[in-house]
Order: sequence, then C-alpha cells, then structure tokens
Amino acid sequence: MTDTTNRSSSAGQDRSSGGTGTTLQGRSGVDVPAESRGKTTISDTVVAKIVGMAAREVPGVHNLGAGVARALGAVRERVPGGGTGVTRGVKVEVGERQAAADLDVVVEYGVPIVDVAGDVRSNVIAAVERMTGLEVVEVNLTIDDVHLPEEESEAEEGRVT
Repeated sequence: MTDTTNRSSSAGQDRSSGGTGTTLQGRSGVDVPAESRGKTTISDTVVAKIVGMAAREVPGVHNLGAGVARALGAVRERVPGGGTGVTRGVKVEVGERQAAADLDVVVEYGVPIVDVAGDVRSNVIAAVERMTGLEVVEVNLTIDDVHLPEEESEAEEGRVT
C-alpha cells in the first residue's frame, strides 16, 4: 500500500511555539480509505508540549527554561489560570514534514551532562515522531544551569508557613 497523504504547512519560519502548525491533507473520494479522508492540523503548540513533556521525563533533567524564564514561569504557575509551563524553555519550528526543537535545560548536579543530553534527544525525537508522524531533524540543547541539592533546602527555609 502506498502512502498518498499530502502534507502541507501553514507554519511560518520563526522558531517559536506560537505558529499555526502542520496540516496533513489526505485525498478524498469513496475509493480512499476512511482514515485518509480529510485533513489533520498539528499546531506548533502541540509539538512544543510533546517536546517539553518528553524532555522532563528524562532522569537528570531538573527543569526547563533559562533563569529569568524559570522565575517568571514559577510566578505564572501560582496565578490561577496562568498555565502549567510545559512549554517553558522550549522553542519549536514545524515545517511540512519535519520539526526542530531548541531546549533550555537545567540538569541535576552529579549526572553526566552528555548522557542526559543524548537521552533527552532520543526521548524527544521518539515522542514527536511517534505522536505526530513528523521527522525530527534536530534537537538543540543549551544547558543553562546545574541544580544543586542545597538549593532546595535554602528555598524551603525561606518559605513562610
């Protein structure tokens, strides 16, 4: 059986998660299988969420986002209706058949950064390709910080109860 799906994109070339996404256009007609009739649009935001969730699943990843983005995201998460911040630290570019992702990552102290980076790439690529059918051409990571164990205890001591 040959794949007759025509993929067209309405996404722009900016590397943000606010684009429109990818449209998977199938053929129409009674001779075409039901699963191929019509079109499916995958939003850039959906791809960014998949990337964010897949990256956070990797052991050794403490958080995503650069310092200022993490601070603002933490405040935004505490405000009702502010969102969960799944896409914080994630930028995606989605084309006709391919996607690329840029991530800002904070790793746990003591983990081999090269290994964590490889695991993040593998997990992100597998999740995006499995869930969207897009080919992931690159996953670029910027390691912004290392989370130290004593940072948690200092943060807890500063809390008002």
